[in-house]
Amino acid sequence: MNVDAILAPSTLSGVPEVARAAEAFGFDALWCPETSHDPFLPGVLIAEHTRYLHFGTAIAVSFARSPTTLAYLAWDLAQFSQGRFLLGLGTQVKAHIERRFGMPWPDSVVGKLREQIQAIRSLWRCWQEGSELNYRGRYHRLTLMSPFFNPGPIPHPDIPILIAGVNPGLARLAGEEADGFFVHPLHSIDYLAQVLLPAIRLGFTKRERENPRFQLCVMAFTATSKQEAQFVRAQIAFYASTPSYRRVLEHHGWGEVGEKLSALASRARWEEMPALIDETMLETFAVLGEEQSLAEKLRRRYAGLVQRLSLYLPFVPGQRDNFWRRLVEELRTA
Repeated sequence: MNVDAILAPSTLSGVPEVARAAEAFGFDALWCPETSHDPFLPGVLIAEHTRYLHFGTAIAVSFARSPTTLAYLAWDLAQFSQGRFLLGLGTQVKAHIERRFGMPWPDSVVGKLREQIQAIRSLWRCWQEGSELNYRGRYHRLTLMSPFFNPGPIPHPDIPILIAGVNPGLARLAGEEADGFFVHPLHSIDYLAQVLLPAIRLGFTKRERENPRFQLCVMAFTATSKQEAQFVRAQIAFYASTPSYRRVLEHHGWGEVGEKLSALASRARWEEMPALIDETMLETFAVLGEEQSLAEKLRRRYAGLVQRLSLYLPFVPGQRDNFWRRLVEELRTA
């Protein structure tokens, strides 16, 4: 099982220190989320200041960008890093796409993301093999690539594409089209085993496809103190208030809690929401324990199910260094 780190939202000037420390601590990859900063720009600095560390976007908001834009970004980062870049894509939710990015929300989330993946790979084939660009779909039509705009082949063109999701539709799409699937932090082992993994396998079966490098990636909620547990409650409440994530709660019979959380969120009563996450829900969605026992609890929960594991807690050098070193070492030796 690969052990990865999450880059905390920060200015670009702080990225080299984090990247060097992540490699020194033994992490396999450093993932850059798209929250308050662009997720691609840190990749240049990570590649420049490390030798072996893989890195990627987890995730880049795909519906806020064209396939061609995504293809160029990934191509350049793969070339500069000598093949260490992983392209992680996610759809975000309708309100953010329309009201934060000012982009249209598609009538089929799965359909549009499928086309984006296919279109990106069509562009990469065109650049690497010199084939004609001729992708025609419902949402994207790409038929023009003159030599002036063609970056040409690179030594490491086989760039993995991973997608994120909560519901089985996107998990099935991952099995059909992608090289991996990011499991949302709002998950349980039951939901992972009974809903997401069967959907991924269905995707493989539908396409009669085998992908030995397919990776299931989990970002886990963890808490080793009361303060962290309260933070996790707030994060669970925030995510669970999103209607499109409701299926996770309904799987456990907590759909009514999700409705209450949505009602509070619509009135911006954020401070009241964590109280709705009781101990049972907290233990279902998070791994709780002392720092010394956390690696073993994570191993018992995820061993044999996932190929990449990271904590929702961002990695910050100089903060809990002994904890991070021990966690990586113990999970690596599992």
